[in-house]
Amino acid sequence: MIRRRADRHFVKSDGSAPVDAHLRRRDYLTPDEVKRLLAAAKSGRHGTRDHLMLLLMYRHGLRVSELIALRRTDLDLASGQFWVQRLKRGLSTSQPLAGDELRALRRHLARRGDPLPWLFLSERGQPLARQAVNYLLTRIAARAGLGAVHPHMLRHSCGHALAHAGRDLRLIQDYLGHRDPRHTARYTRTAAVRFQDIWR
Repeated sequence: MIRRRADRHFVKSDGSAPVDAHLRRRDYLTPDEVKRLLAAAKSGRHGTRDHLMLLLMYRHGLRVSELIALRRTDLDLASGQFWVQRLKRGLSTSQPLAGDELRALRRHLARRGDPLPWLFLSERGQPLARQAVNYLLTRIAARAGLGAVHPHMLRHSCGHALAHAGRDLRLIQDYLGHRDPRHTARYTRTAAVRFQDIWR
């Protein structure tokens, strides 16, 4: 049974998630909100690391599990390439690193005085845990005045930004590593660019 709540979202009668993704509340950040989040990340105790983490999550649509699994060997700074190992049977791809990403990576690695293979470490020199990333993002989002932000919102923000830029579904599908195009269609179906010239 489906009922409609006061917030005009379709939900199941047991209060669980909406039946279709396009009926949900906005679950991504706008480019301006991402800028605020990234600026707030720089101001923390580990600003260089935290800014880089959120930048890579957004630009490459990384899941938390993909982020914390990153190793130095996944990077080729000389060629500006980045191997994105997708999980959940996703399509792994080599993706280009933009100039600001390369600069952030070099700053981060220059501060590291250890030979450990993982790209992101905790204060104790261990790979970051999912809970640590969740906690850091919550703190950073609060500093940015954005309210509740969860890590997967950065992956959604990446998909929506690409769709709003007019990129086609197949390209976004491959970039995010989706096996099923239905997972990508949520971004292209709701993109404002589709309706840009609708009154002309």
